Amino acid sequence: MRLIILLSLLLTAACSQPPNKPITHHFLAFGTLVDLTLQGVDQKKADEVTAIIEEDFRLMHHSWHAWDPGPLGRVNRLIPSGEPFSVPPSVLPLIKIGTELAEQSGNRFNPAIGQLISLWGFHSSDPKGWTPPSDEAVQKLLQANPRMTDISFNGVLMQSSNPTVDLDFGAFGKGYGIDLAMEHIKELGISNAILNAGGDLRAIGSRNGQPWRIAIRNPDGDNPLALLKVEGDESIFTSGDYERKYSYKGKRYHHIIDPRSGYPAEGTRSVTVLHDNATRADAAATALFVAGPDEWFQVAQAMGIRHVLLLDSDNIIHMSPAMAERTEILINNPTIKISAALGKL
Repeated sequence: MRLIILLSLLLTAACSQPPNKPITHHFLAFGTLVDLTLQGVDQKKADEVTAIIEEDFRLMHHSWHAWDPGPLGRVNRLIPSGEPFSVPPSVLPLIKIGTELAEQSGNRFNPAIGQLISLWGFHSSDPKGWTPPSDEAVQKLLQANPRMTDISFNGVLMQSSNPTVDLDFGAFGKGYGIDLAMEHIKELGISNAILNAGGDLRAIGSRNGQPWRIAIRNPDGDNPLALLKVEGDESIFTSGDYERKYSYKGKRYHHIIDPRSGYPAEGTRSVTVLHDNATRADAAATALFVAGPDEWFQVAQAMGIRHVLLLDSDNIIHMSPAMAERTEILINNPTIKISAALGKL
């Protein structure tokens, strides 16, 4: 009898130990593949958490989609009237956060330029075969100068003084969604996880006590550009000219539009930002891509970003000192420039 009891106690203790192997589930959201990796849970718990988070993303995708029918679409249809209207609760926080981040970035990140993004063909699930707009059409929108500060509020009532304001949350909605989803994951009792949406992610905790190892994509191919180790609660977001693009008459046009010129931003191939807030990291990756190799460090300071890696069009790697300490470069014979301007951040 004692042997049976002892074996029973050992089996119970073994079953109560969290599994060592991470469990990963995949689903589609925001037009990309989402990977949710959970450490220290059994299969049943992982399945339950994934189902809940997948539904979260489905609702967010519907609410914030820039061209499909939904709450954001309703807001954009009402803006040109110039009259006050009530803002859906699912959209209001992004407008307010987007306004703050746009101001800090000097409007290099500008969620109000939806018409410009649409003009370039990127309000489409597949922009291949699109024809670039005429310079006349681009300049017309530039002269209208839509900005987030054209929006004003009276309680939950919103109106815009500029009818060309058209909201597009593509440059930070994924980050905001990941932040909301990860907080929900924590509420569900998970302490160690990675939520990765198309290479942009937030990680909490660790993998069996070891840091999560995150690869930074190399625009030139399948082999990664660099490796980062994250532990605790950190987000990594990358903006690159390889993500959404099309070619016309031998020239490639990518989806990161410079609000100052009205054209796809030049001088940068990719920007990776590490921060404890996914929303800010997402917006900053876009802003620093637009800022380019000559201005990125100034914008990073204004946005409170310490960890930056920028690959310019000459394949020179620019990094902040804090990022250089965290990053293992994996390509051969890289040219690296570390900006002392960010040393005190």
